[in-house]
Amino acid sequence: MNIKNVEFNSIAFLAPMAGMADMAFRELCADYGAGYTVTEMVSSKGLTMGDKKSAMLLTLGERERKAGAQIFGDNPEIMAEAAVKCLEFKPDIIDINMGCPAPKVAMNGGGASLMKNPRLAGEIVKAVSQAVDIPVTVKIRKGWDDNSVNAVALAEILEKNGAAAIAVHGRTRMQMYSGEVDYDIIRRVKEAVDIPVIGNGDITDVQSAAIMLEKTGCDAIMIGRGALGNPWIFQQINAYLNECRVIPEPSLTEKMTVMLAHIKKIIEYKGEYTGIREARHHAGYYTKGLRGGAKFRAEMGSLESFEQLEEITYRIIKENV
Repeated sequence: MNIKNVEFNSIAFLAPMAGMADMAFRELCADYGAGYTVTEMVSSKGLTMGDKKSAMLLTLGERERKAGAQIFGDNPEIMAEAAVKCLEFKPDIIDINMGCPAPKVAMNGGGASLMKNPRLAGEIVKAVSQAVDIPVTVKIRKGWDDNSVNAVALAEILEKNGAAAIAVHGRTRMQMYSGEVDYDIIRRVKEAVDIPVIGNGDITDVQSAAIMLEKTGCDAIMIGRGALGNPWIFQQINAYLNECRVIPEPSLTEKMTVMLAHIKKIIEYKGEYTGIREARHHAGYYTKGLRGGAKFRAEMGSLESFEQLEEITYRIIKENV
């Protein structure tokens, strides 16, 4: 699949996830075959004002290519300026977030709230597209709520204003992440536009990936929560789609080894104090369903060092083998 001149060797993409899809996790998923990764969303206003945290979020790892930089905001001029600043980090694509349901974003004019203002959404895409010489994509939802399902109409406006591809999460903003994903709305968007459409929502394994592709006809799939604690999902999906081959779930030892390597990389990039605290969230996903997993997660609450994490992890392996 191509988005303009950007070619992908896999149609299984990692979704941008605030607080989770940092450089360490993106690189890990790329190692397992994610064809595309996207940074955590960055405030256009913060970026243009020189916010150091925003710049840090945009740093791309050497192993993650192809990669996109995601920005959000509600001012076309500021969004365009922010997109230009993103170029310093050499992304392959600029992605605009028009789907984030979080109140602090959506209630302040950004994210999914732009679905309520298609004219402004189009102006933002036009301004950003004219400001940079790399493809500009947009991530949207089904609509704001069940009474304003407008993904199809919005997608047509975005395409007209320069969007090179559109990712669609098949839920409304008011649904957040509850209920079932609507495959039909993604299919209708795909039928309405001539640019690539990426299906997103409820992809947690090979079977759900195949269902998304079959029911929507989308050009690629974007995996978010389904990749947390499960980076090998990309390898499994690629093997199934490309070779009709089923790769079994990794052993417990392999899972825990990957978890330790993942958290060690977070610490390398952010320091032990921050890394260990962020590790608690990831560890919860890696240990989901394990015997003793709840106890492990409780112990993580007071974890202070990587050595402690190793001790607990080895005990978990011993108790479950």
